[in-house]
Amino acid sequence: MTKVVIDPITRIEGHLRITCEVENGVVKDAWNTATMFRGFEIFMKGRDPKGIWQFAQRICGVCPTPHAFNSVRAVETALGMDKVPDSARIVRNMMEAAQLAYDHVLWFYHLNGFDYVNVPNTLNAKAATPGLKAVQDQVKAVVESGQLGPFANMYWDHPGYMLPAELDLEITAHYLQALEIQQKACDASAMLGGRYPMINNYVPGGVTQMPSIEDIEYYVSQMSMVKDFIDTVMLPDLLAIAPYYLDLASYGKGVGNFLSWGVLDEKSQDPYDRLFPRGGIFDGKLELQKVSLEDTRQYTKTSWFGDGVGAGKHPLNVGQEPIEFTNLPPIEGEAFPQGKYDWTQAVRYGTEDRPMEVGPLAQVLIAYLAGRPEAKKLVDDTLAAVGHAGDPTVLLSNLGRVAARVIKAKINSDNAIRWAEELLANIGKGETTVYEELDFTKTGTGQSGWDAPRGALAHYTKLSDSKVDTYAAVPPSNWNLSPRDDKGVRGPVEEALVGTPVADPEKPLEILRTVHAFDP
Repeated sequence: MTKVVIDPITRIEGHLRITCEVENGVVKDAWNTATMFRGFEIFMKGRDPKGIWQFAQRICGVCPTPHAFNSVRAVETALGMDKVPDSARIVRNMMEAAQLAYDHVLWFYHLNGFDYVNVPNTLNAKAATPGLKAVQDQVKAVVESGQLGPFANMYWDHPGYMLPAELDLEITAHYLQALEIQQKACDASAMLGGRYPMINNYVPGGVTQMPSIEDIEYYVSQMSMVKDFIDTVMLPDLLAIAPYYLDLASYGKGVGNFLSWGVLDEKSQDPYDRLFPRGGIFDGKLELQKVSLEDTRQYTKTSWFGDGVGAGKHPLNVGQEPIEFTNLPPIEGEAFPQGKYDWTQAVRYGTEDRPMEVGPLAQVLIAYLAGRPEAKKLVDDTLAAVGHAGDPTVLLSNLGRVAARVIKAKINSDNAIRWAEELLANIGKGETTVYEELDFTKTGTGQSGWDAPRGALAHYTKLSDSKVDTYAAVPPSNWNLSPRDDKGVRGPVEEALVGTPVADPEKPLEILRTVHAFDP
């Protein structure tokens, strides 16, 4: 038995430690530890519901837009607002599409890519073009300087790197190109939102203003470049890499339960009528089920909160107090985490207390089962390309998580242009209302489920006396990085790590691949 601890897990959004017990070259048990306290629910009490979304979007610096959406939508539903004006719906979709494009390009190349692309190996390639030769010279200069920067602290001599040098070089060039492409998506968002990140144009009741024709044209110009990159570079890169890493389909299955609250509204604004619709998959059976925000439950027996804080309660009845911090699990020595070991509360679904995987794999599988034509075609084409035509069960793996994010990026970028065209059509018809006044003196309880790039995200609020009485946010990390619940059942990342092969415990590349596949 060997204890493997990776702390910090780098190239992620948050603060995370992973501990694994490795035996006979395979992970036998695993624990994930979020190492930073959040506590937004505490200081959002008593605030004005008109502006609470400005605080809520700061829960995440990488995906503020869906937090903003969920916060304003939770307030809207608490005040009895069923739908926003159609043009406001479209503007919100355009904002979310830009956010998703930025995030998924960032993840594929900059947060996940180096798990599969051996950058120093590019020096062994025969550069086929002057552009590739220039990239090769850049890498050579960095390597020879001895100051490796982003290339440091990796396991470049690990036998798990399988790409030929020429492909390593080509994708390293795309890594650099992707830095500019994600900026295009941010620029598109900033044009509509006033800035990015931490946008300024949302408000309970709609958005602050109708974009001008010039704003929309700029958005289309930026997102068209993003779409072209995804179509001609990112998707082909996935298909080029996949044949060398088909072993990813053999591990990382996880809990077999998948959840999405849905994202990107169609005209009906029904959550089951979204580009990526709401739904659930249970017990590994690829059958689509309806799900309810009311069925979310939280547990804290292994979290640094009192056991009774969670105890299977609805999020609005949980909160973040009292805190019962013990200590971080030890890195050194042979002891493994026990008792309380995580700032994340264990989130479970339904009366069966199921741990649920969330994220692009859940979103794409649910869209596929719901018969969304974009998802159906891309999933089927991808399965055929990797030699598993007609067998979507192969996606229940690390391979599926990587592929699903690229599939989702493609569907999203295609529709970003569509929504811009819809907004222009609304302007032509005179449908320019983007805001409706709300009565903030009402008392009510509201909720919103609208997925972030990392997966199912929900906000809940209770309003009273024109103030926020109670607030709760359940982000995707609380699902995927759930610790063990009160019954000792592992969360999705912990479960997916079990069975992961580890060729060299001193260089646990395979563990990183599994963790990064969830985009923590």
